[in-house]
Amino acid sequence: MARKTVRCHLNGLEISLIVLFLLMTAVSVGLIVVLALKLDSEKQEVTPEEPTPTVNPPENSYLIGVGRADCTGPVADLPMMGYANTEQTARGIHTRLFSRAFIVDDGSKRVVFVTADIGMVSQRLRLEVFQELKAKYGDLYRQDNVVMSGTHTHSGLGGYFQYTLFMLTSKGYIKPSIQAIVSGIVRSIDIAHRNLRPGRIFINKGQLVDSNLNRSPHSYLNNPEEERNRYEFNTDKQIVIMKFTDLDGDGMGLLSWFAVHPVSMNNTNRMVSSDNLGYASYAFEQEKNIGFLPGEGPFVAGFSSSNLGDSSPNIRGPVCVNTGEKCDYLNSSCPVGGKKACIAFGPGEDMYESTRIIGENMYKKAKELYSNAKQELHGPVYGAHQWVNMTDETVPLNSTHTGRTCKPALGHSFAAGTTDGGGEFNFIQGDTDGDPFWDGIRDALVGPPSNETTDCHRPKPILFSTGEMDSPLPWHPAIVDVQIITIGSLAIVAVPGEFTTMSGRRIREAVKKIQRYEGASTIYGPHTLSAYIQRYRGLAKAIAHGTVGELPKGPEPPFFDEDKLFNQVKDPVADVAPVNTTFGDVLEQVNPVYKVGEVASVTFVAGNPRHSGDIRDTTFVTVELFHNNTNTWEIVHTDASWETRFHWEKGLAGRSRSKVEWHIPLTAQTGTYRIQHFGHYKQSMDNSTIIKPYVGTSDDFKVTRSFYYF
Repeated sequence: MARKTVRCHLNGLEISLIVLFLLMTAVSVGLIVVLALKLDSEKQEVTPEEPTPTVNPPENSYLIGVGRADCTGPVADLPMMGYANTEQTARGIHTRLFSRAFIVDDGSKRVVFVTADIGMVSQRLRLEVFQELKAKYGDLYRQDNVVMSGTHTHSGLGGYFQYTLFMLTSKGYIKPSIQAIVSGIVRSIDIAHRNLRPGRIFINKGQLVDSNLNRSPHSYLNNPEEERNRYEFNTDKQIVIMKFTDLDGDGMGLLSWFAVHPVSMNNTNRMVSSDNLGYASYAFEQEKNIGFLPGEGPFVAGFSSSNLGDSSPNIRGPVCVNTGEKCDYLNSSCPVGGKKACIAFGPGEDMYESTRIIGENMYKKAKELYSNAKQELHGPVYGAHQWVNMTDETVPLNSTHTGRTCKPALGHSFAAGTTDGGGEFNFIQGDTDGDPFWDGIRDALVGPPSNETTDCHRPKPILFSTGEMDSPLPWHPAIVDVQIITIGSLAIVAVPGEFTTMSGRRIREAVKKIQRYEGASTIYGPHTLSAYIQRYRGLAKAIAHGTVGELPKGPEPPFFDEDKLFNQVKDPVADVAPVNTTFGDVLEQVNPVYKVGEVASVTFVAGNPRHSGDIRDTTFVTVELFHNNTNTWEIVHTDASWETRFHWEKGLAGRSRSKVEWHIPLTAQTGTYRIQHFGHYKQSMDNSTIIKPYVGTSDDFKVTRSFYYF
């Protein structure tokens, strides 16, 4: 690919920038770039009152609000989002998903940052969230001052898109799925809004060298040598944290960014999971919120995605699983089994241990940086936002030539997947020639790309010209949004794409100072990165010159009526219990005694979890400890706990089972325990259906540090 140069000027804008990426809009394409109080021990609560007016913060401090809310949707039979595998449907809960919101108010303006345990923030999701915020808060929370980011977990639920390409891989627009996310994001902002109080913000950064690996090293080497020589590693090892405290210095919350894909849970996983970034949040919050169950307590720790496009947590690297040999370097394939046999592995013995190790590494480093954070942020906050038609952007290449972005198109390599999750058939990573066989099938099914699009994307061979496909709805967005918010000397740049290591570095440098960069080959053509940087340069100038109000909003994106959004997910059938049983009965009982470190397991007659409706702020599972002195049971774990796993096992003709595992931690208190399972079942009676709750309870069992106890 020809390398192009463009110069950008910020007219002396002095600002600290950290490149952090928040995912929006697309599978492996949606991203956002982000640059760089003492609370009561009561649970966070939100009342449906009218918003309270902003209180002026004391001099040299901000008003800060933090909030966390459950955004877990239906955990049965719905497609998961990330690996684009329609067969990977949800079958239970590994960890619950949460939205975490952080509000900063300088006395006259405010900005909001949201990080949610989802694959990405689609355009549709963003628009629906703003509909609800508008109805509740008027113009207080808007497109320009609210940044929404997905952690990019590949084990969240799909169904929240309005463009055909993404609806196909998630079986359409699924109202219960998107409503859970919308409600969770809005509620997290509600809680942060109610918790606003004077406070201080500190930033810190360091290196985490043992938790990511470049999964496209050959592509990285195509960057100019002089540019590569400026950096020690071929992935970003920088981890950045923001520390939020009250005026007494007591911790209120943490925001952290690190460039690693949340794909420690691989594409064989069928349980909803927040993956490695979610574990880091879980570990930090559990340490700070002592005495609270997971998902509860005042301290909020958000771990957000950064420039993770080519950054994998599977640090043992890719090998041929059938021979143990290294994969082919250029196209990540094996002599026997092709690319499907080339799989990258994490540091652990299985995906659960790998998730914990990578998450724990981030948590420990963030904890160190949090403890030593001394650089305080001061100054006003700003927000700038524009909608952009990315199919028709012109960028200067030099003094006499310009480049233009293209209608969206996907190359052949897109279908090959990655070493973190390979694609199907014989597509090859790094393919620059195309394949006449697949081109012929494409031409017969959807038609060939136009000459204009082919020329615009050259040298990328086009598999699907998604920008020229509009049945039943457009396949790819033409209009995307660009956004920057600033807090004092910190800028957070939100970019709708999954940027790689070097692309992120270039955006960071471009917004900071004059910088040359290489054109990127992405869905909008080889000048996509140039067009984005040009737009962010404009946003940064508007903030620096105080002309944000003069920025044109740009063309509004479509908001398709729900009746035009297809849904291929069928309603679950009525539940059926085996003969001589009822829902909640135990099919496989616990053992009488377990040692710490072992796994307690029990299986129940179950209903389909989708019959439980909105499951936010509930649980399918409790692990309970008996207290002899009060003759009561105490809940010590729920399905939001790392130590529990809720497996839903689908049977035939409405028969299903729920298997609950408790991986007993070494720190567990010895004593008597039980496991309970809560659910709902659907029955058809007299031409109508009814849904009833049920509870299943295991036998009591003892936990000890030895089998010999008295």
